[in-house]
Amino acid sequence: MQESMHMLLYRAFHAQRNILRPYMRALGLGAGQPKLIAYLAANGPCRQRDLADYFEVDPAAISRMVDSLEKGGFITVEADGSNRRRNLLTVTDRGLEAADAWMAKRAQVEEIMLRGFSAEEREAFSAYLTRARQNYVDWKEKHPCEI
Repeated sequence: MQESMHMLLYRAFHAQRNILRPYMRALGLGAGQPKLIAYLAANGPCRQRDLADYFEVDPAAISRMVDSLEKGGFITVEADGSNRRRNLLTVTDRGLEAADAWMAKRAQVEEIMLRGFSAEEREAFSAYLTRARQNYVDWKEKHPCEI
């Protein structure tokens, strides 16, 4: 029996996450946090709202992650008293070290996933995933109240 595309993506995601999760914990990071410090390390300071928009997640989830990252010394938060989502987030030296280590491990795990793929297959796979995501974005814009 051939598995659905949904199940194939789900299983690939969880296989990757199960490899990365212990490393994430060793860095002192929780679920979802590595992507935030990696984003800040690559793009510089930004607002909480920008992270929520970029990662397409609930702003409250970003707030919880930000609180924990700040307590752990991975980021600093410059408060905007009018709205927490407008707080300016900056990665610290500890955060930069963790982001660099995370990115190296993530690249290693990506190579495991793509083992045996030709350069052309890697490029096509990336294009397929990008197009699949864009199909969802386009559909949601046209059907905001459905589902």
